[in-house]
Amino acid sequence: MIPFYFFDSSMMLLLPAMALAMWAQWKVRSTYSAFNAVPSRAGRTGANVAAAILAANRLGDVPVEPVAGTLSDHYDPRTRTVRLSEGNYRSDSIAAVSIAAHEVGHAMQHGNGYIPLSLRHSFLPVANLGTTLAFPLFLAGFFFRFGPLMDLGIAFFALSVLFTVVTLPVEFNASRRAMVQLREGGYLGEDELAGARRVLTAAALTYVAATAMALSQLLRLLVLRGRNN
Repeated sequence: MIPFYFFDSSMMLLLPAMALAMWAQWKVRSTYSAFNAVPSRAGRTGANVAAAILAANRLGDVPVEPVAGTLSDHYDPRTRTVRLSEGNYRSDSIAAVSIAAHEVGHAMQHGNGYIPLSLRHSFLPVANLGTTLAFPLFLAGFFFRFGPLMDLGIAFFALSVLFTVVTLPVEFNASRRAMVQLREGGYLGEDELAGARRVLTAAALTYVAATAMALSQLLRLLVLRGRNN
């Protein structure tokens, strides 16, 4: 009998990663809330700090724009734009300044030709395609007991897993760059930098959890494929 795909015993493989993902989400939100309530002594907003770091690194032509949402901050390499969530754009909190510096870290990576960032950007369409096609193909092959179709689904999903793996060094490197800039530029004091590190470390955990989840799901697909031989 073919086990039901979503609720068979192989689901146990996902539980540790699911627990890590839930903890990471709680950690990033609680840490962000704590340090979003602490204004930086310099009193500079996230937008102001982002613009200043960009200018100091000869990236003054990179715009800094507000974007709707909470923790929706990102760097868009297609338009070379740093986008900060509206709260972080206007806030002078330690959390806002830290996140702004992190996103500028991505702009610095782009400006310096950081290879993992280039790989992630070029790999994104392939990863999106893999995510879209992987499970329909695998499920069709699973229920019709057609191995080659399952293998194709696994191959497509492996592409999305590779994308999450490549994302890790990009995010860690951006945070390291942010900490250097915050310290050397005097945007945060030494005691405030500890808070910045906690904010950025908590944010990085979400990417670690996403990678663990993707790897666990890939392992589950391989287990289900083995059962279907």
